[in-house]
Amino acid sequence: MVTLGIIGAGRIGKVHTESISNYVKNARVKTIADPFMNDDLKSWAKAMGVENAVTDYKEILADDEIDAVLICSSTDTHSVISVEAIEAGKHVFCEKPIDHDITKIKQVIKALEGKNLKYQVGFNRRFDHNFKAVKQAIDAGAVGEQHIVKITSRDPEPPSPEYVAVSGGMFLDMTIHDFDMVRFLTDSDATEIYVQSAVLVDPAIGKAGDVDTAVITMKMENGAIAVIDNSRKAVYGYDQRAEVFGSKGMVATSNDTASTAVISNESGITGEKPLYFFLERYMQSFATEIKEFVDAIENDTEVPVGVMDGLKPVLMGMAAKKSVEEGRVVKLSEIEF
Repeated sequence: MVTLGIIGAGRIGKVHTESISNYVKNARVKTIADPFMNDDLKSWAKAMGVENAVTDYKEILADDEIDAVLICSSTDTHSVISVEAIEAGKHVFCEKPIDHDITKIKQVIKALEGKNLKYQVGFNRRFDHNFKAVKQAIDAGAVGEQHIVKITSRDPEPPSPEYVAVSGGMFLDMTIHDFDMVRFLTDSDATEIYVQSAVLVDPAIGKAGDVDTAVITMKMENGAIAVIDNSRKAVYGYDQRAEVFGSKGMVATSNDTASTAVISNESGITGEKPLYFFLERYMQSFATEIKEFVDAIENDTEVPVGVMDGLKPVLMGMAAKKSVEEGRVVKLSEIEF
């Protein structure tokens, strides 16, 4: 049994606490910490079987009984707490991104040197049943040599301009998952990136210095061309699809829906819209990624999404931002690491 501490009791901290309680049988959450801990959060934590609900995460780091921490706090704290947890001898699961600052990610990488500690980054979409099936088909040789990879990723509604201003922008907040998915499906890194983008959803997003619509093209080291299309607003729901085309064929995945029922009548043919929110779409994947993290600790095996997997999509996001700013193709080698 692996004993965990969770740092951050916001939305994603609650997701992990509940999924561990319900699905991860070889782990328990002993303590959850949040600077805004209140009576309601304490009652919720108790209902989830969590022993302690505290305001100071350092209580988790100082607890010798806790084997590993989940960092679910605000993005600007991820790298700092990562280093502190590593120095305290804890295994770490860190929600994406590790940081928006490459220097700070390098500090985490350096802190891990010589340590027999697991460090996993929270790119949960790798653990989704649809994308795993695409990857399994690729690994089985079903599509042959990869030629074209397409990722569609569209949110059901845009974030607030206030969130946009502190999120790191579309490419480091939203598209970072898609950059990871391209790497996951191709087993390859991007060599160059070009972006066409616009503000078509909400002018306030543009005023906050970001974009809300983008098409991103990439050349990959394995020779494939990858395309990501992003939108902050798909009125029909959470649109998450992937397609890989190659020399022997193609594999593609559709959206998850509440049911597969299709009604055919004189008015037309209609079916369900995609699931609306990411928690509906990906809830099981959150449980699976933590289960694999815990299994890696128990069996002393490699984590499925390591610290370098956390770094590479940030580099891609920076290249994408540079492409927008300068209106040109950006080679990944231009992004200093």
